[in-house]
Amino acid sequence: MAGSTKHSVPAWLGRRCLILCPPNLKRALAKMAETRQASERKTTRKRMREPERETEAHQYTSISTSPNLYLIAATRQAKASAFRLLKPSSLRAVVSHSTFRSRLFCRHLVTLPSSPWGTKFQVLDKLKEKWSAVKKQPYPAMYSSVVGGIILDPAMMVIPMDDHMVHRGHGVFDTATLMDGYLYELGTHLDRFLRSASKAKIKSPFPREILHNILIQMTAASKCKKGSIRYWLSAGPGNFLLSPAACPEAAFYAVVIDDDFSQCKEGVKVITSTVPMKPSLFATVKNVNYLPNVLSVMEAEEKGAWSAIWVDEQGYVAEGPNVNVAFITKNKELLLPSFDKILSGCTAKRLLALAPQLVEKGLLISVSIVDITVDSGKDSAEMMFVGSCLPILPIVEWDDRPIGDGKVGELTLALSDLLWEDMLGGPERIQVPYYVCLSLSQMDIANHLGTRMQ
Repeated sequence: MAGSTKHSVPAWLGRRCLILCPPNLKRALAKMAETRQASERKTTRKRMREPERETEAHQYTSISTSPNLYLIAATRQAKASAFRLLKPSSLRAVVSHSTFRSRLFCRHLVTLPSSPWGTKFQVLDKLKEKWSAVKKQPYPAMYSSVVGGIILDPAMMVIPMDDHMVHRGHGVFDTATLMDGYLYELGTHLDRFLRSASKAKIKSPFPREILHNILIQMTAASKCKKGSIRYWLSAGPGNFLLSPAACPEAAFYAVVIDDDFSQCKEGVKVITSTVPMKPSLFATVKNVNYLPNVLSVMEAEEKGAWSAIWVDEQGYVAEGPNVNVAFITKNKELLLPSFDKILSGCTAKRLLALAPQLVEKGLLISVSIVDITVDSGKDSAEMMFVGSCLPILPIVEWDDRPIGDGKVGELTLALSDLLWEDMLGGPERIQVPYYVCLSLSQMDIANHLGTRMQ
């Protein structure tokens, strides 16, 4: 269209694209109306129009079946057939795909807020609305390498949209339990975290020692004494492409989760998951791609169970969606599946180290890592999940079949006591020094992000 101003457009819009901006909006709108009237006079062309209706803000209204133009308007209400209600001043942008030289139709109308946020202060206020009614902050502290500090305001606990962990799933994570002001097995979890990062080809922006110190300082700044911490290593922000080559640096995020958990002594029901488990290459890496895990838990909940059990292609028991599984045979043997195709659970390995104490007391015969079939698992005397914050969760029913006598077993509780006591006073703990830490204010973060975008 003559006189229009050309701007760079995304590649996905195609080569023959044009963005019309003021002062040409009025001319474009007039052309649309003229073309529309001409098309109505053509009897050979079938016209498809929806009934007239009103739409509220943020809703779509179909106006034409033509795919050649999208119109974005900022009016509060609009009628499907009334182009006259749209004024040039209300239009934000018109994107035209010029496949048909003489045809210019409007397909969708999108209504936007009449006064978009114009300042970072308004954005901050909007972010804070979510947390204004929350009595207790569930996430008392976060660390972000993007902003370079510890954040205590939940409204500012955000990550960039162009972070490859967000839109490509290119990231790994791990956790650690916080019990009475001590971080449990932080070193073990951090080692696994870095192994996962290596397999995901993500280079940490900090050495292990600094990562360790960041996690401790963040926990101290939170003043939280019980819960857990979770931390992520991402390929980092940079663009929306598949390759992370343009990402300047990997990003490290961490958060403290306030949770008053307790020792699990009640039994739960499980099912065999019909959701395929991950291939071993991905199952052995603690990455952020948890869609199969989520679907398996949802499947279990739909069937009235607490969680699900994955079985590999050879028919051997694998793991739960985010926990390991263990069995006690009728001969009092403690059995855990091999870690070859599943995640190497830190708590499960700690259980293997502590369980020989029950062998010494004569309560168990042996402790082994073996391949376990579904039939032998269902025929076991006791069954349990093993995970960080559980640390043991008894299982009393699998696929509607009772495990043992259908009650929580004594040996399961004995193993739970071993791990719980280790969490409370064992050698795998690090005391958190709860001193006053410097944290970033809202404006510090807003200014930092503003600088990054410049």
